[in-house]
Amino acid sequence: MNVIKPFLKNAIMRFVFVSCINTAFGYTLFSFLIFCGIGYPISLLISTVCGVLFNFKSIGTYVFRSRDNVLIFRFFAVYSLIYLCNLFGLSFFKYLGINVYVGNAIMLLPMGILSFFLNRYFVFDKSIAKF
Repeated sequence: MNVIKPFLKNAIMRFVFVSCINTAFGYTLFSFLIFCGIGYPISLLISTVCGVLFNFKSIGTYVFRSRDNVLIFRFFAVYSLIYLCNLFGLSFFKYLGINVYVGNAIMLLPMGILSFFLNRYFVFDKSIAKF
């Protein structure tokens, strides 16, 4: 762990580390639901909601050093936007004939980048007044 410790001092690096775990959870759930025959909008919604619940504490506590549970409402708002962007991307890829497994895999990086910046500046920014 001593080799990894300096790498994880930066919030972006901590976000990448935590996001890999969170993404594995969300993508596995999404893929399982698709495999079970559930349509991609519902599969994406279920995996996003479960991901929000799974991710809130890990991203808040470990990445942004916040234990403020009131921020869950902002976190849900951010992930609602991410869900819509991801759904739009999946719809576009499906229109192009790309299957939803591949389309969702392609969307992982842009959604991760969007997630970091929205969480950093809208959810966990210390300068934003509390709701």
